[in-house]
Amino acid sequence: MRDWWLRAMLVLQRPRPVFVALRDDSKAAVSDRAEPVLAIVLLAGMAAVLSTRTAGGLMDGGSYDALLVGVWTFLAGGVYGMFGYFVFGAVLHGGVKALGSQGSYRRSRHVLAFAAAPVALSLILWPVKLALYGDALFRTGGSDRGAGIAVFDALQLVFLLWAAVLVVSGVRAVHGWTWARAAAACTPALAGLAFVGVLLA
Repeated sequence: MRDWWLRAMLVLQRPRPVFVALRDDSKAAVSDRAEPVLAIVLLAGMAAVLSTRTAGGLMDGGSYDALLVGVWTFLAGGVYGMFGYFVFGAVLHGGVKALGSQGSYRRSRHVLAFAAAPVALSLILWPVKLALYGDALFRTGGSDRGAGIAVFDALQLVFLLWAAVLVVSGVRAVHGWTWARAAAACTPALAGLAFVGVLLA
């Protein structure tokens, strides 16, 4: 299990050996990586919900304080993360199966989970954003506008693009495919994720 926690961090630096290790679909290996997968999915889901329009207006009515925003982020992040994990994991699996994969749905989900590590890492932006803008981040028409917030939005996009590259890299490493074949297999899942992201952001 310790090895998989280390790989959850290593995937940000040297992704190929991490994804190659996902070829081991034995019961023991799956059990060992279950907790790191869950942690990445939860953190990525929290990062996702914090970027939605809903989060941007949580404090408008006065019924939410900082504590409730934190609870909402954790609970809604769990729901969003698990939805993306299972639904877009299924879409990814359909894409790789269409191009000849013999792997399992579970392995496709795990590839997607480890590829989402940059999205989880993007939470490091939030302490800085909160220090600069405070609860204006959760109020409609607050002071969180202008060049400063545009920089944070651009950084968030970098994390998302990084994750998209890792999805393709992961599929390529797991299956030993070419970049073109891996990209084609990932296109439906990445397009779906992008569409949902645009709707929610």
